[in-house]
Amino acid sequence: MRRCRALAFSAVLLFSAGCDHVSKQIARDVLTDSGAVSLGADTIHLEFTQNLGGFLSLGVGLPAGLRSLFFLAIVPLGLLLACVLFLRAGFPSGVSLIGLGLIAGGGLANWLDRVAHGGAVTDFVGLRLGPIRTGIFNAADVSVVVGALVLLLAYHAPGGARRSDTARGRG
Repeated sequence: MRRCRALAFSAVLLFSAGCDHVSKQIARDVLTDSGAVSLGADTIHLEFTQNLGGFLSLGVGLPAGLRSLFFLAIVPLGLLLACVLFLRAGFPSGVSLIGLGLIAGGGLANWLDRVAHGGAVTDFVGLRLGPIRTGIFNAADVSVVVGALVLLLAYHAPGGARRSDTARGRG
């Protein structure tokens, strides 16, 4: 059972990171020289940008050395530690396993992109719904946010993630 869960976690992680990598490569190939593209009456706005900060440019104003230390060392170590602790605690359902895989895959994808592109992450999607506008983001950001929502919902579901499989006698 543990091996099956590890394989499922790895599959979600790799799928998430792979989709992000492919989408960023397409964005670099198509949007770098063409400028912004609007779809659906400008509801979806595609624009290539390199983000030195985190989600929605958080941390972009940090000094370069501190920003590099944070995004290239501390964030991935924190993500790894969180995954190890969560995996060791056990999963009450495959749903929480999917959530963690999405978060880890998105985090890994953005870290790899940052390493490959001089500390910057490729962002290329913005949403516009009337007066509401998002910042520019990427597939990895979506993966992290969806994964966090999945974990939150799994935790708050009846019989949620408050106890591990081992504690329930299913380990």
